[in-house]
This record gives sequence, structure tokens and C-alpha cells, in this order.
Amino acid sequence: MTPQVKAFFDQETFTVSYVLQEPEGLASAIIDSVLDFDHASGRTNTNSADRIVDYVRDNDLRVEWILESHVHADHLSAAPYLQQKLGGKIGIGDQIVSIQETFGKIFNEGTEFQRDGSQFDALFREDDSFHVGQLRGDVLHTPGHTPACLTYVIGDAAFVGDTLFMPDFGTARCDFPGGSSEMLYGSIQKILSLPDETRIFVGHDYKAPGRDEYAWETTVGEQKALNVHIGQGRSIQEFVEMRDARDATLSMPRLILPSLQINMRAGQMPPADEKGDVFLKVPINKI
Repeated sequence: MTPQVKAFFDQETFTVSYVLQEPEGLASAIIDSVLDFDHASGRTNTNSADRIVDYVRDNDLRVEWILESHVHADHLSAAPYLQQKLGGKIGIGDQIVSIQETFGKIFNEGTEFQRDGSQFDALFREDDSFHVGQLRGDVLHTPGHTPACLTYVIGDAAFVGDTLFMPDFGTARCDFPGGSSEMLYGSIQKILSLPDETRIFVGHDYKAPGRDEYAWETTVGEQKALNVHIGQGRSIQEFVEMRDARDATLSMPRLILPSLQINMRAGQMPPADEKGDVFLKVPINKI
């Protein structure tokens, strides 16, 4: 089955969010939403999320799922806001618990911060399935970028998060805590074992050199033939050497500290103090 897919590109964070709709019906899912955040002022707004809200309402869609491909390190999730406005269950991979354990310590969250994934409505494992109306979705555990990364295969569409980018840009970094270029290679092979005609929707696009337009849809066949990091049957040794060397040159994402603190809570802010004020932490020399 071929679901309808509407993309929403946030140029500030180069993130692509998606609304998927079943082919013959109004059931839908939202994937990898964005809450706008100005780091300098510490202020949030919902402009990006409201584009999704307007689209869903204008098309009379029924949101059944708000899905996260992983705990994003480069943007804040708008999942709670979208759930409040549109309904639906918030889902993520069950390995969120390892992310919560790691970053709960880094941010010194204390025992009041639950590290069991209970902030989310559903925790998915490899080979789990779910439905968007009459349309079945299947879950692939695709770690490497982070331990908790998932690929959602819904009909003929695969939402790969940050695991793969467009073929001319390559693959995701693996140098975050718990990341692994060896695991990423295996996860990519799992994705590339899907039928060649499977549509792949990526989580970000940065316009590879020589390309003038942003893009976010490709296919398994195109990735196998053309991906500059993994295509043409590149071996695991070649990939790991390339990926590790490349990662050693990369700086941390601009929004990594606020993003991790909020996204490991399913998009909720940290608890307010006795005055109702919310604060984020900046751990020194920890990441």
C-alpha cells in the first residue's frame, strides 16, 4: 500500500517532519516534529508545529500516532503540543531507557527523573507492528547513530530518521554516547534489504555540494546504487574507517544540550521550580 506523505521542512534545524495518511481514509501519523527554540533567548514557539496542526485540521485527518525515530540532538520535539492539539499516542524505541540512563547521569537529573520510558505512550521493539487506520506499520531497530534509533516501515514508505541521508550526502554521525559506526553499518544493511522500490524519507537534509534544492525522498534502490558513504557494496571496514574519521572532525550540534534534556522526556520540559520557572542545565566538560 502507498500512503500519502506530506513533508514539512524546518530550515533552521534542517529537519524534515512528516504527516502520513492511510491511502483510503483519514487516519494519520506524525513523524519527528519540531518545537522552535531560540537558544540565545531561551524562548520557544510553535510556528513549525502549527503548520502541521493546520494541515491536519484542513484535511480532517485523525492523528493516531506521534512517532519519534530517536531522541534528537539537534531540535526539540513538539510531540506533547501536537498531542494536546490533535490527540494520538507518542511512540519511540524501547532503548530510550539507555538514553535516559546515560543522559540522566550527565545532566544530574536525580532519582525523580524516571528512566523507564514511561514518559512515552508506547515503546517499540524490533519486529513490533502498529496500525494507522487500515495501514500496517512495522518497526526496525536501526541503532548506530544512537542506541535507540528506529526505522518505521509503513506501507511502501520507510522513515529512517538520521540513519541515512540523501544519497549525495551519505549517512549519520556515530560519535554520540552509545553510537557505533559498526552498528550503523548493520542497521543500514537492514534498511537496504527492503524492496528496491521502497520510498525512503530522511530526517534531515543539508543540500550536498552541487545541489541547489533541499530534498528528502529517495528509494532503497537509489541508496544502494548512489549513496556516497555506503553505496556500491562498500565493506564494513571501509565504512567504519570513513565514518569514524569524518566524525572526529564534527562539532556538536548547536541545540544538543536543550534537545537531549527535553526529548528524553518525550518533549516535556524539566519540572518547574517553586516559582513555576523552568531551567535547563549546561554540564561542563561532560559531552
